[in-house]
Amino acid sequence: MKAAVVYKKGEMPKYAEIAEPIVQNENQILISVKAVAITNLDKGKASGAHYSSEKESQNGFVVGSDAIGLLDDGTRVYVRGISGTMAEKAIIDKNLSVPLPDGISNAIAASMPNAVAGSAMALKFRAQIKPGETVLINGATGFTGQMAIQIAKHYGAKKIIVTGRNEKTLQSLLELGADEVISLKQNDEDFIAQLKAIHLNTPIDIILDYLWGHPAELILSILKGNGAFTNKVRYVTIGGMAGDTIQLSSGILRSVDLQLSGSGLGSWAKEEVKLLFSEILPEMFLLAAQNKLKVNIEQVSLVDIEKIWNVENIDGQRFVVIV
Repeated sequence: MKAAVVYKKGEMPKYAEIAEPIVQNENQILISVKAVAITNLDKGKASGAHYSSEKESQNGFVVGSDAIGLLDDGTRVYVRGISGTMAEKAIIDKNLSVPLPDGISNAIAASMPNAVAGSAMALKFRAQIKPGETVLINGATGFTGQMAIQIAKHYGAKKIIVTGRNEKTLQSLLELGADEVISLKQNDEDFIAQLKAIHLNTPIDIILDYLWGHPAELILSILKGNGAFTNKVRYVTIGGMAGDTIQLSSGILRSVDLQLSGSGLGSWAKEEVKLLFSEILPEMFLLAAQNKLKVNIEQVSLVDIEKIWNVENIDGQRFVVIV
């Protein structure tokens, strides 16, 4: 079968012929893959940088962790792959699939799950969002950040504040439901002053952080209290695009009611993952089918995987590989 194959970590995938994966037990089935999104998770695993990276194999390994595919009876489903999914065939757990509603294309459906998991899981389970709360999304100009704005609004957020470096994309987030935009390109003092003024006026309840690094240090600094009572802030780190470590003052943790947690593979409980498949993803697929969720995608062919793997996503766009 044809597939996107990595032969050595750090190298880009090659369009190549590789043996079809073999089903190992009665809980596994082989599906025909139709569309797969290229995500930061898959790039991290291919390079060996992500903590869930595959072990190197002499024969190479197929990239891709999820997909839209067809079951033998023709049912269109979203699936997580046991084998790599950016291929004509992939093995999946037959108990972990989500049927797609009519009205949603394979490409749109493929683009969504990684971003839904990277936003809805944090909002629903780590932050336990309640209607009427104020949400700050740090690094909202990427595809997942754009999805997070819309899902936070769907879950009842009263006010959404967003940060980012891409000025054009940052302003376009107002159309997706953001209420305040803060540029990360301004100097630290101006960034702190702008965010502090917003926080004093409408206290931030939830922070979803896709950047970490220095921007996280700035955000945490404005939360520092002076000994008076503070509102509880649930800070959830989801990515580390601006750096994997920060310096965090003990005084910040002691002066504010702060819940600091992370959301990602390995941090979710089995019950939460079950709800992702049984409730969250079906709901989000239906919203997209009804044109109530907007996605910014570009479709590419599997044969062109080497050309587009390292192309920078423009304006938070996500590439979806059509198989």
